[in-house]
Amino acid sequence: MLAATDDDEIVHRVSPAQTNLSDRAAVLQTDEAWPENTGINKVNARAPGGVDAASRSRDIAGSAVGRPQYLAYTRQIAMKSWRKAVVGTQATVGEAIAAIESGSIQVALVLDDHNRLLGVVTDGDVRRGLLRGIPLTGLATDIMNRTPVSAPATLPREDRLQLMRQRSIKQLPLVDEGGHLVVVETLDELLEPRHYPNPVLIMAGGLGERLGALTRDVPKPMLNVGGRPLLETIVRNVVQQGFGNIFISVNYKAQTIKDYFADGAAFGANIQYVHETERLGTAGALGLFSTPPDLPMIVTNGDILTTINYGALLDFHNGTPAEATMAVREHKVHVPYGVVSTSDGFLQTIREKPTESWFVSAGIYVIGSSVFRHVAPGVSIDMPTVLERVIADKGRVAVYPIREYWLDIGRLEDFEQAHAEFHEVFP
Repeated sequence: MLAATDDDEIVHRVSPAQTNLSDRAAVLQTDEAWPENTGINKVNARAPGGVDAASRSRDIAGSAVGRPQYLAYTRQIAMKSWRKAVVGTQATVGEAIAAIESGSIQVALVLDDHNRLLGVVTDGDVRRGLLRGIPLTGLATDIMNRTPVSAPATLPREDRLQLMRQRSIKQLPLVDEGGHLVVVETLDELLEPRHYPNPVLIMAGGLGERLGALTRDVPKPMLNVGGRPLLETIVRNVVQQGFGNIFISVNYKAQTIKDYFADGAAFGANIQYVHETERLGTAGALGLFSTPPDLPMIVTNGDILTTINYGALLDFHNGTPAEATMAVREHKVHVPYGVVSTSDGFLQTIREKPTESWFVSAGIYVIGSSVFRHVAPGVSIDMPTVLERVIADKGRVAVYPIREYWLDIGRLEDFEQAHAEFHEVFP
């Protein structure tokens, strides 16, 4: 896979099959009315009688969003049994019963035409409806629970599991900020360990110059944090979450890293190395892959301490028509003064000691195979430039907000903070 070298609150909406219970083919349709600020067209379900699935798939395959792994993922998740439980607003009680029996999640999911979750129907709802005199030909919306337990799609896996246990439920719809259904998580799935074939690339070739003498003899990712190298914490975290196919890009003090991790067997992983013969920036290592991976690749900087759920990030990316996904973190700055605005020399407003906030790049990405063509072999380039090229080429880049613990160890004070917090965050 590697070239030979001498010695580097967007939302995902994969459309569920809708009202026709006899025909489960999911047909993808872009909707230009999706809010402009997301930068991604909605993928929505089309009712029977519209464009057929095969022709629509051909259209997507020829478009900017038609990367092979996206279509493969779409075919894969179309088989997920929860999709068989989806009905539309005009579905009858009888159709809701059929949806409950077709799926394995024991409920029917009622969505509107924009994939917003309106409610759920259980066997108990059906029976109570029949007792109220609602016939099988009546509307499922008349018997559904309009306030089902749901959760944000970005909720960490552990929190989802805790919520389901607290509420004694076996299925949990996950929705985006607009209430659109993303996926349905089941208790059995959460309790079962997951394994991902997707590769993970850890960028570990930097010099770490801002840390001064600390990195004179040791590459920054190998600095001791919490009793072990920072890079080991990253590798162990990735492996524990089900990712065993790991690449590490190396340059400065490369042999130190290779000697420590070897082939990765001691860490439960298969580790390969991407050798940068010169510094190539935060994305130049992508140009050293002779063949892009077939599956989306997670890319993370090697100086980040985080509890991010990589599986949730990957699921989020796979549910969008985006070429890449950037994880972002909210960064707040408190201004200890009154901030004034003026116009033509006259005072307009005064904001006393405001707190400003922005989303900043978290140094963690998911990239599809189409992104690799934007990186030339042996050329230094940073990831923001690569993503700008994707956008300039009419591609899409999704944004995934991180709510979990995250610390970029770029300065001495960050390194000291990591030491102070490590055992509390990683017990």
